Amino acid sequence: MCGIVGIAAQQPQINTEYLSAMRDTMGHRGPDSAGVWWSTDRRMGLGHRRLAIIDLSDAGHQPMSDLSGSLWLVFNGEIYNYRSLRRELEWCGYPFMSESDSEVLLQAYRAWGHECLEHLNGMFAFGLYDSNKRGLLLARDRAGEKPLFYYQRQGRLVFASELKALLADPSLPRRLDRRALQYYLAYGYVPAPWCLLQGVRKLCAGEALWYELDSDQSRTWRYWRVPEPYQQTAPEDDAALLEELDVLLRDSVRLRLHADVPVGLLLSGGVDSSLVTAIAAEVATQPVRTFTVTFPGAGHYNEATYARQVACAYGTEHHELVAEPASVELLPMLAAQYDEPMADSSLLPTYLVSQMIRSYATVALGGDGGDELFGGYVTYGRLHWRQYVDRLLPFSLRMLAGVLAADLLPLGLKGRNYALALLSPLPLSNLQINAFFDAAARRRLLTAADGRWSGVDLAPEWHTLAWPKHSGSLLQQATAIDFQTYLVDDILVKVDRASMLTSLEVRSPWLDHRLIEFALGRLPDRLRATPGKRKILLRQLAQRLLPSTLNLERKQGFSLPLARWLQGCWGDYVQEVLDEADPTLFDPAAIQQLIDWQRRGGSHSERLFALTMFELWRRHYTIQVTS
Repeated sequence: MCGIVGIAAQQPQINTEYLSAMRDTMGHRGPDSAGVWWSTDRRMGLGHRRLAIIDLSDAGHQPMSDLSGSLWLVFNGEIYNYRSLRRELEWCGYPFMSESDSEVLLQAYRAWGHECLEHLNGMFAFGLYDSNKRGLLLARDRAGEKPLFYYQRQGRLVFASELKALLADPSLPRRLDRRALQYYLAYGYVPAPWCLLQGVRKLCAGEALWYELDSDQSRTWRYWRVPEPYQQTAPEDDAALLEELDVLLRDSVRLRLHADVPVGLLLSGGVDSSLVTAIAAEVATQPVRTFTVTFPGAGHYNEATYARQVACAYGTEHHELVAEPASVELLPMLAAQYDEPMADSSLLPTYLVSQMIRSYATVALGGDGGDELFGGYVTYGRLHWRQYVDRLLPFSLRMLAGVLAADLLPLGLKGRNYALALLSPLPLSNLQINAFFDAAARRRLLTAADGRWSGVDLAPEWHTLAWPKHSGSLLQQATAIDFQTYLVDDILVKVDRASMLTSLEVRSPWLDHRLIEFALGRLPDRLRATPGKRKILLRQLAQRLLPSTLNLERKQGFSLPLARWLQGCWGDYVQEVLDEADPTLFDPAAIQQLIDWQRRGGSHSERLFALTMFELWRRHYTIQVTS
């Protein structure tokens, strides 16, 4: 895992020193070595911070070039099938000077051009400069595990793994993007391609960008899309699908265990990470270490018992971290690290367990992706109820219910979100049900004294309608939306930033593109989720591989007792931070009302956390609210 940065320009750059400064804002992503390269005409510069995982020698140093010196690469991530690709390229006559997967990418580009992306099985973001074509290729992996920010202005395109690197460029204005703020308040994260910093964009998952230096023109395209359901002439055999899932997951785990450094496993005690642990214990050539976070006295938030059962069953070297109470001093540090604020409070236990793992290993396997791909969320079963309501009630009555809910039901009451979801198209209803601040709540929260916020942007509620229509069932459409939004822009961002802050690389076997295509393209609804069951095929695999004593119906993951903490040591800190929130942006009375409701036992802990993380981020990066 690494940190990458680059500058491509129409004109030679007079000041080349700040590229190194941008690179070194990401020292946590690459503590092992640093490099920088400029073309002879000073129009193309690349910087790299390295966390050595494959080929620990200096031969893996970056920026890296091919033997001709016409191609230059900075790469973040891993190509898991690099050994098979290397054999194929060697057979075709392409020479290699190292054992690095990055060099395989360089030669793959020489062999196949932009189509090399279709050959890669991995998690990655990279910048590759082709001096013969005087163009820069940027690309991000299919699932969006690795980040890439960029902006194009004044005859330059600048990119980096993290937003903080771009902010080291003194010419970049630090203005808040108002539409992106609407997304953050609605979802608790900002979906790609938007960014909270005006003028900056994020490359989407499965997307590539080509920039021509001479013309200052760029174009983006999707080299991979979420697959449409495969149309079978006859239903596939359930036993055959279970066997195929077993084979695919085993191969994915095997590929992700390969590293020249120690590897550990994130174990929550849930089905996804437990299956990864079971297979890893079987195929690993070294003893397996597992790690989990515990919250003593926090009831269902404490995963220790279930994680111990799995660890004991497979003889792993198991480690537990007691994470309560967590110091509020972690919040400003994490707000700065995350580049954009994130309302997902599980970022804190994710960081703490990453910190623990790094004392033992440089790579860890996790269980992310199983819920979105295989139907793990309770809301999937409720889609059937929503279909029934739509058939029973005409749209006029559903609209009335939504309007009355927004006016009469308090924010935080789940029934309010369910009523408002009746106004959303069926596949998007889960987004509304899980919303932090709906449109009416945003209207109350955002200050409208000067008229700037007088019209609340409804883009968050409707933006996914701009995507190509998915032809699958309602459940397939809903899982595809969650895969492309919540998974990519919340969960994977959380894991990348938290782990990279500790210089730990986290790999998810569930996000192998073959498993993604199997789950979203082949899996029928009867094996995904029904009103009474979730993760049906995954639980069948768990019954085959996991201990019979494990409760397969549970779902928790790395969560924390946030409401309890706000009632205790965090409460005064949140009050202090939000007391100083910019009154030209947020209505102080609306914020205080949320705090008061929470103290009286209301359910606003996640909303207060969202506002706190935003305010800490805004202060740290001195973001301008006014245009």
